[in-house]
Amino acid sequence: MAKMEKKRVDDRFFKLYSQGGGLNAGCQIWVDRETGVQYLWHADGYGGGLTVMVDAEGKPLLYRESKTRGPEL
Repeated sequence: MAKMEKKRVDDRFFKLYSQGGGLNAGCQIWVDRETGVQYLWHADGYGGGLTVMVDAEGKPLLYRESKTRGPEL
């Protein structure tokens, strides 16, 4: 089940989204507070990987928060 997670703390990164997680497998989207760049983390068993998310033009996907519609991905 997918869920939005936006926890404000003084850390540089925050977890925006989490999906899965059963049996050590799942995906998360992390956001860099300083740059707004979004990263996809995927874990499965003992392995995992992190990558920058990009738009259709290959530019880093930036986090934008809309006050009327909630977070935009």
